[in-house]
Amino acid sequence: MYRTVSDFLAQWEYESSSTGRLLDVLTDASLAQAVVPGGRTAGRLAWHIAQTLPEMMNKTGLAVGGVDEHALPPSSAAEIAAAYRAASASLVAEITAKWTDASLATDDDMYGERWTKAMTLGALVCHQIHHRGQLTVLMRQAGLTVPGMYGPAAEEWAHMGMEPPAV
Repeated sequence: MYRTVSDFLAQWEYESSSTGRLLDVLTDASLAQAVVPGGRTAGRLAWHIAQTLPEMMNKTGLAVGGVDEHALPPSSAAEIAAAYRAASASLVAEITAKWTDASLATDDDMYGERWTKAMTLGALVCHQIHHRGQLTVLMRQAGLTVPGMYGPAAEEWAHMGMEPPAV
C-alpha cells in the first residue's frame, strides 16, 4: 500500500516504462496471437492495459485521458503503445495536480466495494503486471523477443556476457 503520492509515482515511473518497453516489441502481425481460438489476443490484452488506466482511475475522481474502455483494439501496435503512454502521462499529471498524501486514505466506490485511493493504486499496478505476464506468453508464442522486467529475459543474458540460468 502506498503511504505517499511520491512513493507511487516513483514505482509508476518504473512500471509504466517497463510496460512501454514491452508494448514497443509488439508487431502488427503479433496482435492476432491467441493461446486458444477465440481467446484473448495479444492485441486485446495490450489494449486492455491501455484502457484500464482511465477506466479504473477515473472512478477515483480523476480525469485521466485515454481510450474509451469499450473501444475495439486497433490493428496497429504503435497505436496501442502510444495510447498507453498518453494515458500514463495523463495519470501522472492528474495525480500530481489533484492528490496529496492525505488523499490516499480517502475511499471511493470501486466495482461495488469501498477502496482507498492507495488500494486502487496498488490494484492498478498489480493489474498491469498480471496482464504483462499474460502478454509475454503470447509474445513468445508469436516469436517475439520479450524484454526483461525485473531481471534479464533469457535472450538478454548473452548481451551481459553471462550464461542464462539452467531451467
